[in-house]
Amino acid sequence: MADDTADRSGGPDPGRRPRSAGGAGAGAGAAPSVWERFRHSVYLPAAVIVLIISAGAGLFAGSYTYAFANPTPRQIPTAVIPSDRGDVSRMEFIGGMERALNASLRLHEYPSFGAARWAVEEQKVFAVLRVHDHVVELDVSAAAGASVAEVLTSAADKVGRAVDVPVRVRDLKPLQEGDPRGLAIFYVTLAAVIIGFLGAIQLSVNAAGLGPAERVGFMIAYSLLGGFAIAAVVDWGLGTLDLPFLESWSILALTMFTSGLVFSMFNVLFGRWALIPTWGLMVLLGNPSSGGAVSWPLLPSLLGRIGRWLPPGASVNAQHTAVYFGEHQHAFPFLVLAGWCVLSAAVFWGWRHRHPGGRPPRATPERPSHTE
Repeated sequence: MADDTADRSGGPDPGRRPRSAGGAGAGAGAAPSVWERFRHSVYLPAAVIVLIISAGAGLFAGSYTYAFANPTPRQIPTAVIPSDRGDVSRMEFIGGMERALNASLRLHEYPSFGAARWAVEEQKVFAVLRVHDHVVELDVSAAAGASVAEVLTSAADKVGRAVDVPVRVRDLKPLQEGDPRGLAIFYVTLAAVIIGFLGAIQLSVNAAGLGPAERVGFMIAYSLLGGFAIAAVVDWGLGTLDLPFLESWSILALTMFTSGLVFSMFNVLFGRWALIPTWGLMVLLGNPSSGGAVSWPLLPSLLGRIGRWLPPGASVNAQHTAVYFGEHQHAFPFLVLAGWCVLSAAVFWGWRHRHPGGRPPRATPERPSHTE
């Protein structure tokens, strides 16, 4: 009787042979492999981060070096004004310029200098070429593209001497005195882009309890204040640029908000790794192709084509026009920014249940029961 009780209670049975280590139960008791221990430890994500940071450093250096280290002209839109006299001199000069630049001037004929000047204001062309009193006149526009104007000006005198044609170069639209290299707009846009998605990251980390609508509301708040701060420092504080303040502020705020929404979109799609696609799209690809540091005719052809469709390029385009060509502002860059906002907001809102954080719903209080 005692033996039966011990057997039913799980006690040792001297008549039963113990299972060997290689039997069916070995898997449950075996020590996990080195890979299994590593896979479930904190060292795996840390190792992944090391690899990502290393690759990111190379990609960051490579993308900016590829775009900026050796800007090379490919096709430069140029207005030409036909004339009865001097066409031979003009064509010799054009041929010499194309040989000197190892590129082509994409020529657009205009009936008069006034029409060509209007094309410059519309940023359709970067220079105007005409012959006046047997002198080739090349009118550049540093405001339209400082790097392009520099390349054309540097080559014009050399080509004129080489083909024995007198050349006169002037700047139709110079840069502001506080920004002689034309880089300030690129820098303020870079600040808006990076701070825009860093703000969204900080909301996710330090204000994780915010709901989706609340999160968007705070993104609007920091975009408005951040855009104002950037414009105020650059214009009122440093005097680097004389900004059309309200328009520039609006562009910077829209840029910050778009950048924050882009991160939020990637956050619901990729979770804790959302910074990687955000950084790739906005910094590795978007900023070098924006045309802010090097004008698009001097960028590698792929970057020159796609840059204006990305948020940094659209922001640079809108800000550049606001500062230097205020009466010729285009809708296209605003449509690009608005399109990214709509896309990002739609993905974020549609997948908001996957966003880390948020407050749990309030429990409905139970009605007290009444006992008879």
